[in-house]
Amino acid sequence: MKEVKIAWLLFISFSLLYGFVAPLNCTSPTPKALFDALETELFPRKLFRPVGNFTDVLNVSIEMTIVGILGVNEKEQTLTVFIWQYLEWDIDGLSWDEKECGTTRVSVPREQLWVPDIVINEFMDEDKSPQTPYVYLYNTGHVYDDRPVRVIATCKLVIYTFPFDIQNCTLTFEPYLHFAEDIKMNQRHSAAEILEESRDVLHTRGEWELVDIKQAQTTLEITEGSYSELKYFIILRRRPILYVVNLLLPSCFLITLDLFSFLLPPQSVDRSSFKMTLILGYTVFLLIMNDLLPVTGNTTPLINVLFSVSLALMVASLLETVFITNIQFSASKYRKVPHWLSVLVLRYLAVVVCLPPKKMSNRITVSLHPPARAMSPGIISSRDLQSVSGDIPHEKPPPDPPLDELRKLSRDLMAIRLQIDKHAQGSNTSEEWQMIGLVIDRLLFGLYIAIISSLFITIITIWVWSNAELS
Repeated sequence: MKEVKIAWLLFISFSLLYGFVAPLNCTSPTPKALFDALETELFPRKLFRPVGNFTDVLNVSIEMTIVGILGVNEKEQTLTVFIWQYLEWDIDGLSWDEKECGTTRVSVPREQLWVPDIVINEFMDEDKSPQTPYVYLYNTGHVYDDRPVRVIATCKLVIYTFPFDIQNCTLTFEPYLHFAEDIKMNQRHSAAEILEESRDVLHTRGEWELVDIKQAQTTLEITEGSYSELKYFIILRRRPILYVVNLLLPSCFLITLDLFSFLLPPQSVDRSSFKMTLILGYTVFLLIMNDLLPVTGNTTPLINVLFSVSLALMVASLLETVFITNIQFSASKYRKVPHWLSVLVLRYLAVVVCLPPKKMSNRITVSLHPPARAMSPGIISSRDLQSVSGDIPHEKPPPDPPLDELRKLSRDLMAIRLQIDKHAQGSNTSEEWQMIGLVIDRLLFGLYIAIISSLFITIITIWVWSNAELS
């Protein structure tokens, strides 16, 4: 009898030392009996952590499943997702017998239990999540908490490669108050399993595609202590088809039209009108599609650079058309082409742009009805006529009517000859200026092709390289 008492005392001491508590005593295997037992033994202890000693660490397992990607706001730098949040922990010393109480699991009000204060650090708005008032409590003391959460979290969005961008947003789960010595965060499943489950139940995607989910268990060190954290990295890829169809393709079509407008004759006024119409249409197009472009002050997307450079090239091509048209129509008013300019443009640049200079014609076409201005006496000086006709002012030959008529006819012919020579010289100068205009037009056409091709190749390369790097 004495040995039995000693063994009983040792058992009680061992139980007190290691926090062992006897199972719940249910009077019958009914819900009422189990609830009465829980109300007596468990619910009054909801004010403190369910551990045996203050030095014990409560292990909380956490997991999330992404149900819907509701949106990404580039201006506010936020990500809105709908997730299922799972929390699991154990209440130290709680258990009951399945046969005695009638079940292994029961749902109890969340407010009747101590619940860990797990929050999402990136949460930046009022919690409008649906309220679920119950949690599952198992006969082993295990608690299973599952609730939906609508998360509006901050996310540093990088839209440099829009619309082919990939975003990496972080959701950090940690206790709001308890240090790592009180609560330790543990991952419930691997990141691959979470990704697979999220893809199976994902309902709302919008323009975003869930690429990957990664997780990391970290510790946040501050002055007062350290916090146990569990981070989830959500990697999203934008579906670019909407922006390719509505933004990139129309812009490329307008740029192509402006490029082929160089094939119109430079002396045609329709060429400048056509380019002005294109610039007006491109400006209206950008104003209409402005709502599709992201708005942020951090970085400028490449697509905005593409649109700006394209508009600048259109304006530059219009200015070039005005310059060339002015040369073509006003060449007769210019002086003779400088020798250095003629050599540079007609001898060297003409070869570069594959436009050999035309040979000057030596033939002169004489009009039978010259303009009245050409026959004005002010054009031909009297000294020239006297030198040709041989008239000497101080000598007066004897009057001879046939000879006077011949001299008069000679003066008229000389006037016509000098006027034709002057007109031929002006025609050669005008033709040379027009050839210079053609060479410059062809040169600027080649520069336009080179610049726009380099721009497209560079931007496409950056898009492909950025996606390959982030993937």
